[in-house]
Amino acid sequence: MRASSEAVKGRRRQKAGIGLLLATLVVTLASCQAKKQQVTLTFLSPEWSQPDERPMAEEVTLRFAKQSGTGVRYLPVPESTSGQLALSRKLLQQRGSGPDVLAIDVIWPGALADHLIDLRPYLAKEIEGLDPKLVAAYSVGGKVVAIPYHAQVGVLEYRADLLHRYGFDHPPRTWGELEQMAARIQEGERKKGRSDFWGYVWQGKRTEALTCNALEWQVSEGGGKIIEDDGTISVNNPAAIRSWERARKWVGWISPPSVIAYHELDSLNLFDSGLAAFRRTWQWRYRLTHWQSPLEPEQTGFTGMPGGPGGRAGTLGGIGLAISEHTPHRQEAIELVRFLIREELQSHEDDPAKPTPERSDLPSLLEPHGRLEGTQASTVVSRPSAITKDFYEEVTKSYFELVHSVLTGEKPAAEAAEELEKKLKQVTGLPAGPPKPGGSASLTERSEQPKQ
Repeated sequence: MRASSEAVKGRRRQKAGIGLLLATLVVTLASCQAKKQQVTLTFLSPEWSQPDERPMAEEVTLRFAKQSGTGVRYLPVPESTSGQLALSRKLLQQRGSGPDVLAIDVIWPGALADHLIDLRPYLAKEIEGLDPKLVAAYSVGGKVVAIPYHAQVGVLEYRADLLHRYGFDHPPRTWGELEQMAARIQEGERKKGRSDFWGYVWQGKRTEALTCNALEWQVSEGGGKIIEDDGTISVNNPAAIRSWERARKWVGWISPPSVIAYHELDSLNLFDSGLAAFRRTWQWRYRLTHWQSPLEPEQTGFTGMPGGPGGRAGTLGGIGLAISEHTPHRQEAIELVRFLIREELQSHEDDPAKPTPERSDLPSLLEPHGRLEGTQASTVVSRPSAITKDFYEEVTKSYFELVHSVLTGEKPAAEAAEELEKKLKQVTGLPAGPPKPGGSASLTERSEQPKQ
């Protein structure tokens, strides 16, 4: 009887132990699941600094959090491109405490590649569906360190209602037309009492944005691409000098004197306040509206940047999505990147019920439905970051500093071009040479007044 009683007690203890083990496993699994759901990825994205992009970015990542259980926290970023790069580099060097996912500029892959994972093994299907040239722009040493997300091109935004009101039947196709239209609309609006109205706003502060603007000026004038594809420094030439001199003339005439201190948001705010006729801006695909602009879509339009003897050119920009080599949440980060890419690919159709701005002569990257017969496309031009690699920061800083000195009147354009050539030779070790012809269809400046 004693043996039987001991056996019963043993079986009871065994059952209790199994029950306790099962309960422990359930608690452990539930705890693991809870921990998995509590993962919050940190995301460093320059778009978070743009008020017209922030709500859209928030909406997309909230959908991701709802579907995956993984939260996303955006990190604050500086407004300038150079500031964003410096912050990205600093945070990545902190390894485990840095961001999990980054949106990096098309000119940054070489500078950040050592801290980013190769995405090809994880996102091969998504990468195969993208433009190979764009993928190449984010590849370093055979690694795809970022996947193209928003490919951007410099374009001209204009007040379509004012263009029509003053009798113009098309947006400006040349810099001469831009000057004539901007001056006439500015004069007309000021006569109506709007003394703070300006014809053309752009980004003239000593930042990467000025490099993008000035590159468009000189390419369209036939002045080369700063550094040509064959590795020759071409910036010191009469056409580039003319293009800078032309922009200098705008300051205080059709552009406010303060334009030489403008960031992107400064020009955006002025235009959206109804105080400018034209604005140089960035757009990707054909998402061509501002989320909170007080202007109606019918009041605005988008066209390629104006041109000259060298054709029309818009600078290539944009961001790609990258993942830190040091993230402790690699799988969740990959899921976020995959989600964002798929969301972007699915959003490439206009809502036919929604009013849209005018479009004219946009680069092909921004024209989903083809080009109208007889229109003049602007080409897309890249900054020389691929050629200069680790030296690009010094190259672009030298460039925008000296262009800025022309805009302020501190240096004559010819003197600035000569000094820039010497600096770039010292920085890169590359030889000087003439601009290379081709790359843009010829478009001569028009001397006649725009049609009214």
